[in-house]
Amino acid sequence: MISTDAKKAILIKAKQWFRDSIAANHIKNTEKLSDPSKFNVNPFLVYYLANFLTGNSEKESLAKALIYPRALGTSITTTFGSHIQKFASDVLDSFGSTTSGIDIEFVDQIDGKKKYCQMKSGPDTINKDDVVTISNHLKKVISLARTNNQTIGYDQLVVGIVYGERNELNSFYKMLESKHHHPIHIGEDFWHRLTGDKNFYKDLAVAIGEVAVESDYSKELQQVIQTLAKNLKI
Repeated sequence: MISTDAKKAILIKAKQWFRDSIAANHIKNTEKLSDPSKFNVNPFLVYYLANFLTGNSEKESLAKALIYPRALGTSITTTFGSHIQKFASDVLDSFGSTTSGIDIEFVDQIDGKKKYCQMKSGPDTINKDDVVTISNHLKKVISLARTNNQTIGYDQLVVGIVYGERNELNSFYKMLESKHHHPIHIGEDFWHRLTGDKNFYKDLAVAIGEVAVESDYSKELQQVIQTLAKNLKI
């Protein structure tokens, strides 16, 4: 199990990573939404959605119907996923790997085995093409070990998913586990295996949640909405 000091260090780094990589990019991407060219407007839906959201189809309501799904959904979700390798290198640097295709290496605190891990953000973040790519990256570790007269089992080549539950895994993660025999460790299970602390997942969520106190962007978001409303040609 990691020490109390090591745990504190990871939580502090996680908060800083969220500020620098997620919150900062989220704001920058949201500011871009004042430009109508950032949207492929469906004229059959936008008026309906504006009325559904606000009860009217004034320009500002149309702007809200366009901006909210992007600013509160797809934009930050994409940012979180694209920065997960930076999370591995910045936050989990003490577990860093020099092996190509592997994000972190650690001794599993549940079964005691050395694990070579690719990290992913959430339970629905890979597609069919990713399955073979991930498996090939992991299998290269076996070949490398053989040249060094070492033996590594498939159960040591794992995928660690930062958040979620096993019942939320998409079919491609399940294929990676059932067909290619690479264990998937997700959410609480992943963090427990990495740190030995069963509560680490919850503590990490709380730590990152504390950054939310610093993240009141409501006035600036309203300005983005008003600017888009002025520039809309629908």
